[in-house]
Amino acid sequence: MSAAGGAGAEGAFAAVDLGASGGRVMIARAGPGVLELAEAHRFENEPVRVTDGLYWDILRLHHEVLAGLRRARGASPDLVSVGIDSWGVDYGLLDARGALVGNPHHYRDDRTNGVPPRVHERVAAAQLYARTGIQVMQINTIYQLAAAAGTGELAPAERLLQIPDLLGYWLTGTATSEITNASTTALLDVRTRTWADDLIAAAGLPRRLFGELLPPGDVVGGLTAAVREETGLDRSVVVTLVGSHDTASSVVGVPADDDRFAYVSCGTWGLVGVELERPVVTEASRAANFTNEGGVDGRIRFLRNVMGLWLLQESLRTWQRAGIVTDLEALVAAAADVPPGGPVIDPDDPSFLPPGDMPARIADACRRTGQPVPATQAQLVRCILDSLAAAFSRAIQDAARLSGFDVRVVHVVGGGARNALLCQLTADASGLPVLAGPVEATALGNVLVQARAHGRIAGDLATLRGLVRATHPVRRYQPRPAASTLAPA
Repeated sequence: MSAAGGAGAEGAFAAVDLGASGGRVMIARAGPGVLELAEAHRFENEPVRVTDGLYWDILRLHHEVLAGLRRARGASPDLVSVGIDSWGVDYGLLDARGALVGNPHHYRDDRTNGVPPRVHERVAAAQLYARTGIQVMQINTIYQLAAAAGTGELAPAERLLQIPDLLGYWLTGTATSEITNASTTALLDVRTRTWADDLIAAAGLPRRLFGELLPPGDVVGGLTAAVREETGLDRSVVVTLVGSHDTASSVVGVPADDDRFAYVSCGTWGLVGVELERPVVTEASRAANFTNEGGVDGRIRFLRNVMGLWLLQESLRTWQRAGIVTDLEALVAAAADVPPGGPVIDPDDPSFLPPGDMPARIADACRRTGQPVPATQAQLVRCILDSLAAAFSRAIQDAARLSGFDVRVVHVVGGGARNALLCQLTADASGLPVLAGPVEATALGNVLVQARAHGRIAGDLATLRGLVRATHPVRRYQPRPAASTLAPA
C-alpha cells in the first residue's frame, strides 16, 4: 500500500523489522480507519562464520537500518517515530564506555551444545521454569551467557542489550531493555515481569548486565546528532518501544475478531500458541516444553517454538550451493501434487538447528524412523510442509489442552501465510479453519503500538486488531474432510 497518507493519519511511522534471514524498514500511517504500509528498504541478514564461531553482522545491520531510515525520510518527511523489533535471545555487550564488546553471537552457534544440563546443576530446570515460564532451548540467553562465562567475554561488559535495544541505543544514545524481548532470556520473573535476581546470581551471572525494564509504548528518546546527520531526520523524531520481540508485534497484528484464536507466526521459526492473561507454569506445561513469553499490554504468549521454514530455507541454500537451480513457487506447486501419506519428521530434532546440508539431515531422519527417503526435491518439500503442519497442529492442541483455552480458528501470519500448501495442510491437520495473513503482521503490530503511543489511534488490543481486519484481507482455508490425518513424528 502507498504510504502517501490517508485522512486522519497525520504523521508517519517507521517500523524496523529484523528477521533471522532478512530485515526491512517499513513506512506506515495509522489513524481511525487507516492502516497503510509501504516498504522503504529491504536487506539480507546473513550470519558470518569465522574460526571461533557464528556471529551476526550487527554493524552491517545498523548500516542498513540507517539507510532504511534515510529512505523513509525521503518518502515521508513528516516521520514521527521509529520502532524496532527482531528475534529474541541474542544480545550485545557494552563496556563502561558504552562500546560494543565483540560481535553478538548467533543463536545457532554451537557454543551452547551441552550447556543447559550444566546450568541446571546450579538452577534446577523445574525451578527455572516455575519462575520464568520459559521452555528449555539451548539458544536461550541464560545458556548463551553461561557458555560465555569463564571465557573473558563477560569481564569487560557492563550492560547487556538485546538486538532491538542495541540498535535503539545506537540511534538514541539511551540504553533500555524492552520487556517482551527480555522475557526470552529465561532470566525474567514471569509473574512480576522483573529481573529474577536470585536466578541471575544462582546461574553465576553478573547482575550489572541487566538494566531497567520498560514496556512497549514508552519513548526511548530522540535521535543523536550523528544519526540525524546520517539520515536527514528531524530533531522531533523519537524512538518508541514496541513489542520488540518480533512475535510480540506479530501477535498484535493478528486480525482476530475475538479472543478464541491460536496463532502461527511463521517465518524462519514457527511460533505457535495462544494469548493469555496469565502464565501457565504447571509441570504438564513444562513437560510439553511450552513457553510463556511477554506480550503487549501485559499479555502472555503461551507457545511452542517450532523450527519453521528454516528447514525449507536451508534446503534451498544447500541446493543453490550445489549449483542446482531452484524455484520455490514451482517446488511448492510440485509438492502439492505429491500424494499424501509420505514421510513425516520431527522438525524440532536438534540435528536441524545448525546451518548445513538440510536435505541430507532430513533423509537421515527418515531412515532413522523407518520411513521412505524423499527421492525428489518436490517430495522433500512435501515432507517438510507435512511435518510443519503436523507440528503446528500438535502445538495448537497442546496449547488448548494445557491452558484450557477454547481455540476456534488458527491465524497464520508472517511469510508462511504466502505458502498456500502449508496453510491448507495446517487446516487439514488441525481440523480448524486457517485464516492466512497479513504477511506483514509484525510490521503492522510494530506500527500500531507506536501510533497508539503517539495518540494517532486509541483502544485495546481488540481495537487494534479490528483496524488490521478492516484494512488487510486474509485468505481462508477450510479443513478438507477427506484429508488424511498427519501422524505425529
